[in-house]
Amino acid sequence: MALVTTKEMFKKAYDGGYAIGAFNVNNMEIVQGITEAAQEMRSPVILQVSAGARKYAKHIYLMKLVEAAAADTDIPIALHLDHGEDYEICKSCIDGGFTSVMIDGSKHSFEDNIALTKRVVEYAHSKGVTVEGELGKLAGIEDNINVKAEDASYTNPDEVEEFVRKTGVDSLAIAIGTSHGAFKFKPGQKPMLRFDILAEIEKRLPNYPIVLHGSSSVNKEYVEIIQKYNGALDDAIGIPEEMLRRAAKSAVCKINIDSDLRLAMTAGIRQDLTVNPSHFDPRQYLRLGRDNVRTLVKHKIENVLGSAGKA
Repeated sequence: MALVTTKEMFKKAYDGGYAIGAFNVNNMEIVQGITEAAQEMRSPVILQVSAGARKYAKHIYLMKLVEAAAADTDIPIALHLDHGEDYEICKSCIDGGFTSVMIDGSKHSFEDNIALTKRVVEYAHSKGVTVEGELGKLAGIEDNINVKAEDASYTNPDEVEEFVRKTGVDSLAIAIGTSHGAFKFKPGQKPMLRFDILAEIEKRLPNYPIVLHGSSSVNKEYVEIIQKYNGALDDAIGIPEEMLRRAAKSAVCKINIDSDLRLAMTAGIRQDLTVNPSHFDPRQYLRLGRDNVRTLVKHKIENVLGSAGKA
């Protein structure tokens, strides 16, 4: 099946009261684990690539891996650029076959964010590609994203209508309490999503797809496996899955998941190499990591996103 844009995906998700999982990919095993899970669950899926992933694996390799996944399945798959920081990287991905891009102008002033996002939208739409913008700043560290907690800010509902109208952007990433990275909250801290802000944005932008970044839940099972097999990890708390389920039933049509995948993959590799120290074949120790990714994605589709059977 050919790669698709997110436009029809989001329309169906909004009308159906579920969200599409946007899973970051870095190598073949992660691509396989995600798409095999989505195929089994009959769920549409978004495979997204960060600037760090493009630097690590190269654009052409990731492009061909995703094309292979699309050819090997019959489910809708979109290929999305995650956190494009400037016009040039967005243009490169659009020209290179991506069906969706994000331009993250949240570090700029409101006016400059509008100007940058509008420029990307105009070029992307001329090529049939959809665009995600962002208002508000999420705290945390992930790839080239590094925002201190004191510099984070919630999305201002008073700005969303003007931003969408002036840019023509197809979806909007908002900041309501999620954060980038695996270790979002320390024990004693209480994760809290600002559903009041989300509700106000829904009023301002009726029938419009909203995106949540930084939505990994830090699955305790994989953290414990890594710690068991000589992995030093701090205790941490992610976004509770019940909060994400609630968000998925609202205007939130896309939920980004990255750190959970990394933890699942690392847990499998560490477990295999500890239990089987003689293993030196990557096909042996990567297999368990891939299996963990597949299991995790199936869980997210069924229990968090609500997208099973929607392909």
